[in-house]
Amino acid sequence: MLVIVKETYDAMSKEAARLVADRLRKKPNMVLGLATGSTPLGLYKELIRMHRDEGLDFSKVSTFNLDEYVGLPPTHDQSYHYFMRENFFKDINLDVRHIHVPQGMAKDIDAFCAWYEKRIAEHGGLDLQVLGIGGNGHIAFNEPGSSLGSRTRIKTLTGTTRMDNARFFKTKEEVPRYAITMGVGTIMDAKELLLLANKTGKADAVKAAVEGPITAMCPASIIQMHAKAFVFVDRDAATKLTGNYNDSWESKIFQ
Repeated sequence: MLVIVKETYDAMSKEAARLVADRLRKKPNMVLGLATGSTPLGLYKELIRMHRDEGLDFSKVSTFNLDEYVGLPPTHDQSYHYFMRENFFKDINLDVRHIHVPQGMAKDIDAFCAWYEKRIAEHGGLDLQVLGIGGNGHIAFNEPGSSLGSRTRIKTLTGTTRMDNARFFKTKEEVPRYAITMGVGTIMDAKELLLLANKTGKADAVKAAVEGPITAMCPASIIQMHAKAFVFVDRDAATKLTGNYNDSWESKIFQ
């Protein structure tokens, strides 16, 4: 695991985008795992700029998103289909046939989850998975207590997570109670992980994930076991960390 601390959110996002672009240029048909939420928006904005100004080519890329709310159609403005389309997909040359986002309206969710796992395997697995982290240490919608070997499945959202997401809905009652999510085991199968965190509200979670014990009560802590996990944080999110994490990081990322 390699932790890179940048002074600002913007600097953090740009450095993370450099890593994604580096991997894409080396493998134009890469399989890219994506996350939603406010944290990766800076990363997506910079990748869009690279596409527009530097010709970064997404035409052969396949994408798989981490999760989606159960019960929200793709057209709902709080669905993750909508989020990805509006904040990333519509501004790059990604073939829509190569986009995969969990289907929250699937009639047979268990069958869909099995298909999603199979589809990832058919693509040769995820080359790079982008992650955020919740204030309680969750990754994707793998809440505290999730099995560290779990696969794509339906999960009940905790009250904390629903409260965190309530700001995006008109009322907290509208926040879905269930979501389809890649499992921790699915995420760990990716060849590389890229976790992003910013703001002081994530400092405790970052501390637990990076320097705490590996435990299902902080699902993000499992990244300590990954051979190639990169954690980009801004100075605010790094306030609880005690280690020195910026030693020769560029040579370890851009090889």
